[in-house]
Amino acid sequence: MGDEWLTWHRSYEDDPTMAGRLREVQRAIRRVLDILPPGPIRVVSGCSGDGRDLLGALVAHPRARDVTARLVDLTPELVRRGRRRAHRAGLTNVRFVLGDASIADAYMGAVPADLVLFCGIFGNISDADVHRSIRHLPELCAEGATVIWTRGRFRPDLTPAIRAWFERAGFVERSFVTIPGSTKAVGVHRLARTPSPLRPGVRLFTFLPYARRPATLAGTRGRGRSGPGGDRPAATGSRGPESGPTTAQKRTPRGRNGTHGSPFFHGVRRPPNDGGGPSA
Repeated sequence: MGDEWLTWHRSYEDDPTMAGRLREVQRAIRRVLDILPPGPIRVVSGCSGDGRDLLGALVAHPRARDVTARLVDLTPELVRRGRRRAHRAGLTNVRFVLGDASIADAYMGAVPADLVLFCGIFGNISDADVHRSIRHLPELCAEGATVIWTRGRFRPDLTPAIRAWFERAGFVERSFVTIPGSTKAVGVHRLARTPSPLRPGVRLFTFLPYARRPATLAGTRGRGRSGPGGDRPAATGSRGPESGPTTAQKRTPRGRNGTHGSPFFHGVRRPPNDGGGPSA
């Protein structure tokens, strides 16, 4: 499993669409940091890999010193790489934890968070587990928190259902972008209801065996590159096939570049930090 994800991370250098997805996630992170009120900012990242999305967004950002983050991953080499990068960047409050991000306990002491990163997960688990994860995400969130997630729009395209599930879980869509030349997509949702308390011992998801993952199956149908999480466009263009907008899309004005949500984020209130930073 470890070697598999090391190979997958090399695709950031080999696949321009992966680099494009990374840039879009980093842009979304920066936008969240830009609008959060003064004070501490808590971030958690599940299946974080080497954390290049968050670390890249924090470099040179004026709010970087306000961020306390816990990044959880099961691949030792990726955790080591992330720790080295964070150390070189002087991001002493960004902590990598070698652990199982699929269990709620991995986030205890680091939540409620103002920003939750769930990238590279939804294409590797069952549809039922995607739904389960979304239902439990309010347990990781502070009031008004933002969740950034990714999923390929390969056929069958699950992203319309994912966006509807977020809405039912109490989130409002802020943006949804498909990376040009691919089906890779980045979604951003803000929690619009009262957060739920974290329940220890809850399993959020289980990674499927490689051959059964949705992203892998998309590749075997001739529409994806090899490697975990790979995809190719089901239809060429900056936006993949749609099965119709969710209610949140219908009521949210369109912003620039075909994304939803203008302004990106508004009306955010942040509860006082309880002072308990993450432990690693």
